[in-house]
Amino acid sequence: MFLHSVNLWNLAFYVFMVFMATLGLWDVFFGFEENKCSMSYMFEYPEYQKIELPKKLAKRYPAYELYLYGEGSYAEEHKILPLTGIPVLFLPGNAGSYKQVRSIGSIALRKAEDIDFKYHFDFFSVNFNEELVALYGGSLQKQTKFVHECIKTILKLYKGQEFAPKSVAIIGHSMGGLVARALLTLKNFKHDLINLLITQATPHVAPVMPLDRFITDFYTTVNNYWILNARHINLTTLSVAGGFRDYQVRSGLTFLPKLSHHTSALSVVSSAVPKTWVSTDHLSIVWCKQLQLTTVRAFFDLIDADTKQITQNYKKKLSVLTHHFIRHPSKHFEENPAIISDLTGTSMWVPVKVSKWTYVAYNESEKIYFTFPLENHRKIYTHVYCQSTMLDTNSWIFACINSTSMCQQGVDLSWKAELLPTIKTLTLRLQDYPSLSHLVVYVPSVHGSKFVVDCEFFKKETRSIQLPVTHLFSFGLSSRKVMLNANGLYYNIELLNFGQIYQAFKINVVSKCSAVKEEITSIYKLHIPWSYEDSLTVAQAPSSTEISLKLHIAQPENDSHVALLKMYTSSDCRYEVTIKTSFSQILGQVVRFHGGALPAYVVSNMLLTYRGQLYSLFSTGCCLEYATMLDKEAKPYKVDPFVIIIKFLLGYKWFNELWDVLLLPEVDAVILTSQSMCFPLISLILFLFGTCTAYWSGLLSSASVRLLSSLWLALKRPSELPKDIKMISPDLPFLTIVLIIVSWTTCGALAILLSYVYYVFKVVHLQASLTTFKNSQPVNPKHSRRSEKKSNHHKDSSVHNLRLSANDAEDSLRMHSTVINLLTWIVLLSMPSLIYWLKNLRYYFKLNPDPCKPLAFILIPTMAILGNTYTVSIKSSKLLKTASQFPLPLAVGVIAFGSAHLYRVPCFVFIPLLLHALCNFM
Repeated sequence: MFLHSVNLWNLAFYVFMVFMATLGLWDVFFGFEENKCSMSYMFEYPEYQKIELPKKLAKRYPAYELYLYGEGSYAEEHKILPLTGIPVLFLPGNAGSYKQVRSIGSIALRKAEDIDFKYHFDFFSVNFNEELVALYGGSLQKQTKFVHECIKTILKLYKGQEFAPKSVAIIGHSMGGLVARALLTLKNFKHDLINLLITQATPHVAPVMPLDRFITDFYTTVNNYWILNARHINLTTLSVAGGFRDYQVRSGLTFLPKLSHHTSALSVVSSAVPKTWVSTDHLSIVWCKQLQLTTVRAFFDLIDADTKQITQNYKKKLSVLTHHFIRHPSKHFEENPAIISDLTGTSMWVPVKVSKWTYVAYNESEKIYFTFPLENHRKIYTHVYCQSTMLDTNSWIFACINSTSMCQQGVDLSWKAELLPTIKTLTLRLQDYPSLSHLVVYVPSVHGSKFVVDCEFFKKETRSIQLPVTHLFSFGLSSRKVMLNANGLYYNIELLNFGQIYQAFKINVVSKCSAVKEEITSIYKLHIPWSYEDSLTVAQAPSSTEISLKLHIAQPENDSHVALLKMYTSSDCRYEVTIKTSFSQILGQVVRFHGGALPAYVVSNMLLTYRGQLYSLFSTGCCLEYATMLDKEAKPYKVDPFVIIIKFLLGYKWFNELWDVLLLPEVDAVILTSQSMCFPLISLILFLFGTCTAYWSGLLSSASVRLLSSLWLALKRPSELPKDIKMISPDLPFLTIVLIIVSWTTCGALAILLSYVYYVFKVVHLQASLTTFKNSQPVNPKHSRRSEKKSNHHKDSSVHNLRLSANDAEDSLRMHSTVINLLTWIVLLSMPSLIYWLKNLRYYFKLNPDPCKPLAFILIPTMAILGNTYTVSIKSSKLLKTASQFPLPLAVGVIAFGSAHLYRVPCFVFIPLLLHALCNFM
C-alpha cells in the first residue's frame, strides 16, 4: 500500500538519491589509500601497574583508575616507588582503553635502552572505563577534574628525587585531547603543571555529533577560554590528524585555531609528517609505528640535559616539533646548529661548470667536494636544485662565500634541505644568496653503498606550470592536461582555482621512459600552503598513477597562495598530467562535512508531511498516506528561503541586535560559514537527501508495523476494532506516572524508549484489529463501507461515545505512521545517553546530568495520549487548525537551529505532537 501511493517518477527519484548517497558514503568509508601503517609490537609482556589513589578520590570517581605502563625488568623495578624518569600521561578518547598507551610506551622504552637509560620516560595512562564521551558530554567535566588529580598524584611519585619533575607531558587521543585542553579552564589548575600537549585525532573545533548540550557547552567553554587567554597560554601544543582514512573524525576538526599571538600551536595531518607519510584511521593513529617513532624521537630531543626533564624553553619545544612533524632536513635535531662548517682535510675538489650534473657514487675510496661556480649561472638561471639518494643524517651540501674555486669553511645548507621517502632535496633561489660564490656538494667515502647525487640549474618559468582545475559541474566529462617534455628533475604544477572543500579531482600522472635498466622512482607531492595537509605518492616509472585531490581545510579568504603538485621526476622520462572533476569524491565531501546534519533535514521533511496530514484532516476530514503527503508537502522552497533570508539579515547590525534582544541562538548556517563549510546549494542537496531518507524510513516503519501486527495475530486471538473510543483508559494515568518516576530516578532516555514501545504497541494493536475486521468482511464491501461511513458520521454528531469505523481506523493508522517516524528520530537521538547509562549502571543508578529528562517529562504523557488518539476524535477540535499551522515554522526552525546542534531537533518535534494530543481536549 505504501509503494502504491507513490508514482513511478517519484520512486525513480528516491532510487536515484539512494545511488547518489551510496557513492558519497563509499568515498568516505572506502575511497582512501590502504593502511600503510606498520604494527608496533612489544618485545616483552606489557604490564599495567595500578597506581593507588587517595581514598576520597577513589570514592569520588569509582569508575576511573590510573596506571603505569611497563615491560619486563623495567616493570619489575618500578613496582617499588618512587620513580626517576620523565612523566608522560596518556588520555584515551571515546570508548578508548588505557591499554592503548602500550605502543608509544614500548617504543620509548626501547629507545631508552639504546642510550643505556641515560634518560627514560614513565608512561601513565588513565582508565576512563571506556566511556562514550563523544556521544554523551555529561562526564567530560568529571574526566577533566579526575585528570587534574592524576597529575598531582603522578608528581608526588617523584618526590625526593634529584631531578624530580614539576610538570607532565600529555598525549591525548580523540576526546582525551580535548579533556587535556579543558584542564586549563579549571579554577585551581596551575598552567605550569603541563609542559607539552600532543593530541591525536582530537576534534578541537566542534563535536563530531552534537547530541547533547553538555558536549556543545563543554566545547564552547574550552575554545572560548583558549581564544580569550591566548596571550597567557604558553603551552606548546601539537595536533595530529589521521587524514582521509579517519572517517570518524575528519581532519578539519583537529586543526587548532590559528591566532596571530599564539604561536605555540601546530596542527598537521599524518600524511604530511616526515618519516610517517601515511594516513591513519581513528584507532591506528595510536599504534601506527611510523608515527609513534616520530613522536618518541621528538620526546627525546625535548629533554633538557641539565634538568633531565622536558625543556621549559618554548622556542626549543616548537623547533623540535617543527623539525620532526613539519619539515625534516634529514639531520639530527640541534638546538643551535653550526651554520659554518670546516671543509678541510684530505679531500678531492672537483669543479663542475655544466648546468645539469649527475654523479653515481659506489665504493668511493676518498671524499670528494664538487664545486659549482654560481656567478655565470646567476646570469642565466634563477634557481638551483640538488638531490641525493643517500638518506644519512650527515651534512651533504654547502656554499662558499667569495671564493675562487675552493674554501676552507662553508655555509652548511643541509639544514635547508627536505627529506622525502627516497631522496633528500634542496632548492635555492639564487638571488636570495648574493654573497655565495660556489655551491659545494659533498660525497663521502663509502664502501659497498651506492647512491646518486643530481644537481641542475633552471629558470623558474620553465619548471612552474599552471594547470587550472576543471569546473565543479563538469562531472568528470572534461579534463585538462599538461605535458612535461623537458629533462628536468623537479617541477611545480600550480593548481589554479583550487581552494574549496567542495572541490574534488582525480589527477592522473602517466610516465613514459626511454629504455633504462634500473628502476626509476618518481615522487608526487601535493602541497597545500595554507595548512599542513600535504600528501606524497611514490611511483615507479614508467607507470600510470592516480592521485586524489581534495581538502581538509578551505583556503582562507585573505590567503593568495596556490596549491601545488610538486613532481620529483627523472630526466629519462616524460610525464603527462591530467586532471578532471571527481563527482563521487564531491559527494564524499558532502557526506564528510555535512552528513551529521542529515537528521535535521529528515525531520524537517517529516514535519512538513505531518503538517499536510493535519491540515488535510482539518479541511477534508480525512488523512492521506504518508508517502503521498511527503511528495506533496516536502518542498525545499518552503524552508530554505527563510533560512537564507535570516542569514542575510543577520549581516546587518540592527537585525543582529534585535536577534540578541529576543535571546535567539545563533543560526547554524552562520556557524558553518565561519568554519568555511558552505557548499553551493548544500542546503538543497541535504534537503533532497532528507526527503529520500524520510521516504525509505517511512516505508520501513510501515512494513515493520504490518509485520508486527501479523505476528500479533499469529500469537494472539484476533482483535476487534474498539467499540467506544476512550482517550484516557483506566491504566493510562498509572502508566504515565510510572514512566515519569523511571525518568526521574534512572535515565530520561529509558523512559522515552519505554513510552515509544507502548505507543508502537498501540499502533500495532490497531493495525491487527483493522486486518481482522477486513478479513471478516465480504469480498466486495464497497457499498456497505460507504453506508457504514455515512451512518457513523451521522452517529458521531449525535452520540457522545464515538465509535471507530474501518475508514477512521485507516485514517488513524496513516497519522500514526507519521508520528512513529517522528518519534523514532527522537528515540534515536536520545539513545547515546541511554547507552552511556547502561554501560555505567554498576557505578551510577541515576544518570546525572541527564540531557533527556526535561524532554521525557513532556513527551511521556504526550505519547500516552497519542497512543489512544484517533482521527475521528480530533476532527472537530478547535485546536486542529492551529496544530496544523505549527509544523511549517518548526520545519524551518529545525534547519536553522538544529543542523549543527542535533540535540535541539527533538524540541522542534514534541511541540506539534503536544498540540496534536491537546486536540483531544479542545
